[in-house]
Amino acid sequence: MSVPFYVSPEQIMKDKADYARKGIARGRSVVVLQYDGGILFVAENPSRSLHKISEIYDRIGFAAVGKYNEFENLRVAGVRLADMRGYAYDRRDVTGRSLANAYAQTLGSIFTETAKPYEVELVVAEVGQEADLDEIYRLTFDGSVADEHGYVAMGGQADEVAEALGASWRSGMSLDEAVRTAVAALGATTAAPPGPEQLEAAILERSRPRRTFRRLSADRLAGILGVSRPLPPAAGVADSPDLPSAGGEGP
Repeated sequence: MSVPFYVSPEQIMKDKADYARKGIARGRSVVVLQYDGGILFVAENPSRSLHKISEIYDRIGFAAVGKYNEFENLRVAGVRLADMRGYAYDRRDVTGRSLANAYAQTLGSIFTETAKPYEVELVVAEVGQEADLDEIYRLTFDGSVADEHGYVAMGGQADEVAEALGASWRSGMSLDEAVRTAVAALGATTAAPPGPEQLEAAILERSRPRRTFRRLSADRLAGILGVSRPLPPAAGVADSPDLPSAGGEGP
């Protein structure tokens, strides 16, 4: 008679947590930090279409690391929940705290009830009318929620990035200072900080009346960082070296 294979619940949870952490650590980092005019999101992300940073609602932003298809499902669910709550009740009833709680319940259920946990970490941030009213919530793969203050880093080598942020971040920074601080922290674990083309950045701008989310273009980032972007090649010239020059003769 065969003996049934047994694994303790503690070991199952540990294995799931280790699996999720390894998946998240393989991704590139994201940092979220407060500045004097709102909340800044900066991510290492060379893709122009697959976003790690997005808008959820009027004054609420979303950032994620890990498996794209998994956190994209969570983002879409958050947008739908916010829209339904704002339509059924009032736009002021949609808060960062309520969305963080909903995400925590979803991630907790997935972690405990399914064989494979989500390999994601999330930040839900809400910009307030004043800096003291800003809210930043970090959610991990098992549904745990942390109320962060000032800044947060996740994904990749998050501990080293957070340490670099802690050494340079201060309350009341301007947007330009915050961008340079975030990029320097992201480059703390590499030979050089990422350039504008390798970054995705957005802000929740406190002074905007309703929809506060705004993306920062690569040109804007290059200006803040003081670096130049390569010019695109002239059409029909650089791409066609065998063409005769103007006024010249053909081969």
